[in-house]
Amino acid sequence: MTEPEHHKTGNPENPIPEPTPRPEPPEEDREVEELDAERIDTVLEAVDAGDARAVAAALDTLHPADISDLLEQISSQERKALLTLYPEGVDGDVLSELDEAVREEVIEAMPREALAEAVRELDTDDVVDILEDLEDHDQAFILDSLEKDDRAAVESSLAWPEYSAGRLMQSETVSVPQDWNVGQTIDHLRSADWLPDQFYHVILVDERHRPTGYATLGRVLASKRDTALSDIVEDSFMTVEATEEEAEVARMFNKYHLISTPVVDGAGRLVGVITIDDAMVVLDDEHEEDMLRMAGVGDESSLSDGVWETVRQRFPWLAVNLVTANIAAAVIGLFEGTIAVLVALAALMPIVASMGGNAGTQSLTVAVRALATKDLTESNAARVVRRELVVGLINGLGFAMVMGVVAWALYGRDVWLGAVIGAALIINLTVAALGGVLVPLALNRLKLDPALASGTFVTTLTDVVGFFVFLGLATLVLL
Repeated sequence: MTEPEHHKTGNPENPIPEPTPRPEPPEEDREVEELDAERIDTVLEAVDAGDARAVAAALDTLHPADISDLLEQISSQERKALLTLYPEGVDGDVLSELDEAVREEVIEAMPREALAEAVRELDTDDVVDILEDLEDHDQAFILDSLEKDDRAAVESSLAWPEYSAGRLMQSETVSVPQDWNVGQTIDHLRSADWLPDQFYHVILVDERHRPTGYATLGRVLASKRDTALSDIVEDSFMTVEATEEEAEVARMFNKYHLISTPVVDGAGRLVGVITIDDAMVVLDDEHEEDMLRMAGVGDESSLSDGVWETVRQRFPWLAVNLVTANIAAAVIGLFEGTIAVLVALAALMPIVASMGGNAGTQSLTVAVRALATKDLTESNAARVVRRELVVGLINGLGFAMVMGVVAWALYGRDVWLGAVIGAALIINLTVAALGGVLVPLALNRLKLDPALASGTFVTTLTDVVGFFVFLGLATLVLL
């Protein structure tokens, strides 16, 4: 009979030895409290006073995620002073929650002994996540701090491509032979001297260590001892290859409502498992990157960035915007004579461009998000384009009537001026709605990130079309 597995798995060419059991941390009796502005002020006052005991009293009852939030909200100098007074307060859970830029700074400031102790507490996926963004000397120190089996598991995960399932997975798994029953499984789990800190499924494997199904712990505990595990496996069972992109894995978790899923190598053998918490972090990161790219501030911007880092991220897109703004200005220059004769046009031009820009942004945001989640595909693209066309026309007609009346009332009761701005709004809002979906679709077809440059293109499109149509119609009709 195949022996059960509950160990760190990795590349089959480099088998990993059984890990040394780690003692469970003692239970905390104190109640976890929340971080608020008053608590932050208390910590900073204690830091200014150099009172290590007061710092510890203020932080000891906070959740690791709240401690990481506090470290991200205070200044670099305050972080260094706090770590000097309270180095033991930054454990592995705090490190794994920190923003990448702040984490690197904290690691540099931490005493080496405290850092080594912190990373030893973490599962392999969290250690890999920390190591990916560190300098070589910090990576080497952390790897040297790990026990032999933990280090082998981490190095095995790092051997997989960046942003792949192999990097995202934790090597700690619980697997048993596929022909076992519930009683055998429960006895095995109770007698095991080492298990992952958290796991949701018992994975069934064949004699070649290939996953064939999994059963939730709830169903295992609720079933009779003589029930075969194969009779209580979940219908949701599916595996992912270690080379699969982590973004695709996260979308799979979201689509199929997975809790965890085994990761296999090219031969189908179990090498790790991905859990829902890690998948949701990736999904959240994908959403955040899309928002930042659409705003033209880079995909790694954060409040902890310094002045020059922030400038470096934003300057290129502002430069691109300057070029596109000059294109729009050139279009206006073509109608300088018309504007000189009808000064009211100068007041009304921004309305046409602004309405088109907002309409384009609305359509663009929906399209980019739908492309990222795979909801917008080639099979339904034509229907979405038709919908946006109709929406643009309806919105254009509605606002054309409103602005036509406003222009007529405010600028000499000129019916033709109202008609011109109304027609310009209909055309520009329709073009904006179409551009908002066609531009990201085109970039996606070219294998480019739709979130990266769509906003610039759509804004330029609506400005140029808006100015050209409005001033062109004014020249033809009003002069």
